[in-house]
Amino acid sequence: MRHDASHRKGRVPKRRPTAPAPAPATPSTSRSLRRSSVSEHQASSTPKKRRFRPGTKALMEIRKYQKSHDLLLPKGPFARLVREICQNFSFGVMRWQVYALLALQEAAEAFLVMRFSDANLCAIHARRVTLLPRDMQLARRIRGVVGL
Repeated sequence: MRHDASHRKGRVPKRRPTAPAPAPATPSTSRSLRRSSVSEHQASSTPKKRRFRPGTKALMEIRKYQKSHDLLLPKGPFARLVREICQNFSFGVMRWQVYALLALQEAAEAFLVMRFSDANLCAIHARRVTLLPRDMQLARRIRGVVGL
């Protein structure tokens, strides 16, 4: 029986070349080498950050926002947007009550969530996960919302 590699099937893996020897350390570099070895040791002792599989984090976010009752859009930028739109339609300065802005924001967010859920159903019907503009257009057309 032969003990050489000629009787094996397939290729024989090649060895990697060895790394060149490091240059002799001077006193200042040896100190930095010691520091780096200590920091490497400390970094290896800390636990690794958890990596979720693709899509898991998105599902966690969906569950989080479905459980919550707070508004998704920040109140300040939404109020500024409403006031800017009001200035385009009237010459005078219109004042808004806080509760009126909150009611308008609640209605706007409910409308947007409904629109996105309808568009998501259109994307799922097309056997896709990604939401495309044509899904939004189809959902709008099926709902019969005119002028938006």
